[in-house]
Amino acid sequence: MSTRLVWICFAAALTLAGRPAPADASPQTPPPAPVYETRANHDPNGIGKFYLGREIAQVMGHQGADWLERPEREKEERPDLLLPALHLRAGDRAADIGAGTGYYTRRLAAAVGTNGLVYAVEIQQEMLDILTNKMAAAKIDNVRPVLGTVEDPRLPAAGLDLILMVDVYHEFDHPAEMVAGMVRALKPGGRLVFVEFRGEDPQVPIKLVHKMTEAQVKKELAGFPLKWVETNETLPWQHVIIFQK
Repeated sequence: MSTRLVWICFAAALTLAGRPAPADASPQTPPPAPVYETRANHDPNGIGKFYLGREIAQVMGHQGADWLERPEREKEERPDLLLPALHLRAGDRAADIGAGTGYYTRRLAAAVGTNGLVYAVEIQQEMLDILTNKMAAAKIDNVRPVLGTVEDPRLPAAGLDLILMVDVYHEFDHPAEMVAGMVRALKPGGRLVFVEFRGEDPQVPIKLVHKMTEAQVKKELAGFPLKWVETNETLPWQHVIIFQK
């Protein structure tokens, strides 16, 4: 090969190395391979499927929708303290995963304002029907219902500033696949927020498989292109565990 041709190839390599990766390029750190196991002996409130040592809890069906709107929830969960901790801004795009009847979706919609948008993700069409009716009755028109699957939240790629999960992650049948899908949906700098009943506290009156420790959440997020930002403990029974892409 001539000296001139070597220099042309070298210059081309430098040019390519200096270019940013295309938007659809695979992340440098691939998500961890799911490690699931099934056990015959398990908590009756779980499904017998374990992820990194934690049993996955049974999903609450749409038949329990009234419980999501119980009057005492305001006192037990203090959404008035949670919303400021999310630092949402007018015009943000957010998602409420496992939105249920829209208890938090309505609050997110108010926080992002009319120029913002909230994706309300559910795997039960019956829940989405309830949520849609409630949004219509409240004249909230910046919410987009999404029928997801147990493996895919079906959110737009790199389009969201914040994804919120309130008391739902511990019920994901495929948590690793769902986290991978949510990471894809976040903008660079976007935040993934877990609100879970504190597994460290035996005084929290919630069934064991429906609680999570901070350490377990961090364990399950290790390997994804996320960094832990903070854990807010101002709520009566839950932690607010925040990661950033």
